[in-house]
Amino acid sequence: MATAKKTKSKPKASSKKVPVKTKSSNKVTKAVKKTARKAPAKKAAAKKSSTKKVVKKTASKKSNLDISDFSNFSSTFKPYKSKKNEKYMNTNQKKHFENILQAWKDALHEEQEKTENLIQNDQGNFPDSVDRASKEEEFMLELRKRDRERKLISKIDQSMKDLSDNFYGFCETCGIEIGIKRLEARPTATQCIDCKTIEEIKEKQQYG
Repeated sequence: MATAKKTKSKPKASSKKVPVKTKSSNKVTKAVKKTARKAPAKKAAAKKSSTKKVVKKTASKKSNLDISDFSNFSSTFKPYKSKKNEKYMNTNQKKHFENILQAWKDALHEEQEKTENLIQNDQGNFPDSVDRASKEEEFMLELRKRDRERKLISKIDQSMKDLSDNFYGFCETCGIEIGIKRLEARPTATQCIDCKTIEEIKEKQQYG
């Protein structure tokens, strides 16, 4: 009997198509990669612009601050670092407070000049009586503010005179040290905290 020949079955071709890379597909992939790289750069630029806006807002807030209140102006100075066994109101401390007083005085003078220029440049005729009244009220408030600042400048001048006469930093009522921290909070202070509180209690009892 003839033996049947075993025929080897050929492997079937897979139905999956192998993707063929073309020039157009390469261009697409490159474009996708470029956009992916540009995305974080755009985010960083957006963050920078947002930080710039925040800085501008804080700058505008600072310009509107009332510098007649020293707590709004004190952030521009570093607190004095006292050393061990350091003599009170030595040359370094005097120089520190002299710089503070002079800078505060200069800033107050600048504010006064701004107000004078504002009043001189903004004296237009307002046909509307309401606008004219509101503008006059703004001018009156600014003038009152500047009047307070003029009184404050005279106090600063007196403090600078006390510095040169070696009276600065000592209570004018009891003669004890006012203290560095209290003077940094209020450079024109002439009384210690105890004498000042007693004086305020007396004023409340007298005037109610």
